[in-house]
Amino acid sequence: MRLSVHFSPGRARVKFLTAVALLPLLALGQPRPGQPGPGQPRLAHDGDRWVRVYSGSEPAGQRLRVNAHGPVTFQGGTASRLQYTVRVGVTARTEAQAQRVLERYAVRVAPVGGWTVLTAPGGPVVSTVTVKAPWLSAVEISTSDGPVVAAGVNGPLTVDTGAGELSVDHVRGDCKAVTGGGDIRVGLVNGSLHCSSGAGKITVGTVSGEAVMETVGGDIVANDIGAAVRAETGAGGVHILKAGGPVTAGTGGGQIIVDKANGIVMARNGAGPVQVGAAAGVQCESGSGGIRVSNITGAMRVSTSLGNIMASLLAGRVADSFLATGNGDITVWIPSDVGVMVRAQNEMADTMRRIISEYPGVQPRRQGRQLFAEGPVNGGGPLLQISATAGTIFIRKQK
Repeated sequence: MRLSVHFSPGRARVKFLTAVALLPLLALGQPRPGQPGPGQPRLAHDGDRWVRVYSGSEPAGQRLRVNAHGPVTFQGGTASRLQYTVRVGVTARTEAQAQRVLERYAVRVAPVGGWTVLTAPGGPVVSTVTVKAPWLSAVEISTSDGPVVAAGVNGPLTVDTGAGELSVDHVRGDCKAVTGGGDIRVGLVNGSLHCSSGAGKITVGTVSGEAVMETVGGDIVANDIGAAVRAETGAGGVHILKAGGPVTAGTGGGQIIVDKANGIVMARNGAGPVQVGAAAGVQCESGSGGIRVSNITGAMRVSTSLGNIMASLLAGRVADSFLATGNGDITVWIPSDVGVMVRAQNEMADTMRRIISEYPGVQPRRQGRQLFAEGPVNGGGPLLQISATAGTIFIRKQK
């Protein structure tokens, strides 16, 4: 501040005293470093926390990156500018103690390398971020802890949280969603999907590209995937309703179900059943559980240590196949227009009825302690090998 003192009679002292008296009032309008300014919101008491809410509006740009330390909600296509609200809370006994902590933290919004970067504070404080924006070409959200909800991105979306549930929807590009622990829910993705959870269920709606879904423990359910699928869970079930390409599925324990795949299904189950409704070939393995495959147009390699196997062929391209169980029955349905060469073997020969065939050309015969049945079906074709150690082999005509 500049003071001007004129030594005219009777006025100099008055001007000087007036200026000095205004100094404390003027200083109130200038925020000190680390102190809230005149427009900064006051603290509010919410349960055991003191809370301060920051809000602002910025030009949106094209790409947004959010760095947070708590829950994040992003809603694209809902505003013409970048509008954000950050709720920052701290646990403290008094307002003065809370003020001393919060005055060291601030919300920052800045352009960095073509991105608009919103950074919310962490450490001893917990921040909850809510963002509304127009359709952006790319969004990246990273938080150390807390759930994330993101919807409405006109391009790729990347979401990463140390622990918390993830929910994403209406992504017009590739999507990557990672959580250290929590459920993942995906609605519509017009691109590829890669999601991973340390422990939690994964539920996916519609993905136009390929999908990779991984969880250490939890079920995986996918409704409609336009290309290849890979689904892996340490302990839980896998259910793929429709896949536009091959499917690779694995679990340490739980059922695997693939209703329809436009490609080969490769399934590995440590302890549980496997079911494939339709596929262009299957490779299924179970340590303990039954396997059922139907409407298969390609090669089959199916084995289980303990459980029944039921398989039905579909008219079309049939390749060499192998079915085996260590302990259980095997039933194969062969349509009248599918030709194969059957070679069946049963280690248990206590009765001739351990191999039952509805085709006259394939009937059991004893060789030592084993039963064999071999011959062409519907004129012959690719080799179909069937092997059972304990149980019964059924070779059925499919009506």
